[in-house]
This record gives sequence, structure tokens and C-alpha cells, in this order.
Amino acid sequence: MNPEIWTAIDEYLAGHLLPHDPALESALRETSAAGLPPIQVAANQGKLLMLLAMLRGAKRVLEIGTLGGFSTIWLARGVGTGGHVTTLELDPKHADVARKNIAAAGLSNVTVRVGAALATLPELSREDAGPFDLVFIDADKESSAEYFAWAMKLTRVGSVILVDNVGRGGAVCDAASADPGVIGTRRVIEAIGREKRVTATVLQTVGGKGYDGIAMAVVVT
Repeated sequence: MNPEIWTAIDEYLAGHLLPHDPALESALRETSAAGLPPIQVAANQGKLLMLLAMLRGAKRVLEIGTLGGFSTIWLARGVGTGGHVTTLELDPKHADVARKNIAAAGLSNVTVRVGAALATLPELSREDAGPFDLVFIDADKESSAEYFAWAMKLTRVGSVILVDNVGRGGAVCDAASADPGVIGTRRVIEAIGREKRVTATVLQTVGGKGYDGIAMAVVVT
């Protein structure tokens, strides 16, 4: 593994495929200045989220895990002005930073909801907020399987469910790992594999943020 090469490739690709974007660059600066952890998706992965939303023709998107709103901005751009993103964030400070970043990006098609996702998801169900065309799960890894179960309740045939950080630097294949993140990730992968209503795969990723992966499932029945 050579992280320096991965970072160099990221920079080369971004230089040609991701033009200068003041709104996103500002979001990263504000997120860092507020002391939030630097765990948001990489820029090229953010653009992948946008493209997947566009390819799906998504109009309603659910994001579990907002942080500073970097990925949220990409998703909101993907659904366009006729769509809407609902994003769930546990930490009120993170949510406040995200709201400011989203507003600074000129977006008005996002709702940030604060609270534990496992409490907010049942509320969305009672409110008939779905079905969502795309769900992006990028929160605490220990609860990923539960988030996936809720995603199944809040989607329909044709919906796309994405789970980030499933490679865990290669540790996901370690059945003996005591790392809660690895254990939670293995639980969600196995849950997806058992779920007969989806067809799924994992795209392994390398780049400036290391070796990881994103699980992609499509609801087929």
C-alpha cells in the first residue's frame, strides 16, 4: 500500500474532473475551523454521490450522518432544485455548522434534523417522509445494520442504499477483530447479504483518505 501515490492520484483526478468550487472549499474550511473531525467523504467520492443521485433521478434523499454538510451539498446538487435532502445529525454543533455551510452554498432543498438517528428514523416513518430514492449511510459504524434495516423500510423498488466506510483499511475481513467499527461493518455487510429484497456489491476505494469501500444496494422487490 502506498498512500502517497493514492493522494497524488486523487489530486491529479480532482485537478481535471473537479473544478474549483468556492462553496465546497468554504465548507471544508468552516468545518475544520469549528473543530469537527476531518472524516467527511473525499471530494471525488462526494461527486460520486452527486452522480449516483443524478443517475437514479433521485428526488428524495435521506442521509444518515451530516457532519459539516460536505456530502450533503453534493447530494443536494444531485437532486436539483426539484428534489429534497433530509439529513440526520446527532450533534447539535455539527448540525449548526452544516446548516451554515449549506446556506452558504446557496441551497434551500435540505432539512437538517438533530437527534439520534435511531430515534429520528421512526419519526420519519410515522410522518410518511419516504419513500426515499437514495439513502446514504455514513454515521456511527456500530449501528450501520440498524440504519440499513430502517433504510429498507423507507425506500421502494428501484431505490439505492449506500453504506460508506465498509473497507475499514482491510480490517473488514478480520472475523476476530474487537474493533466496534469493524464489528458493526461486518454486521451490515452480512445483513445486506441476507436481505433478499436487494442486489448489492461493494466498490473498494483508495485515495487520500486511505483504503476503504462503499457498499451499494438496489431494492429490487
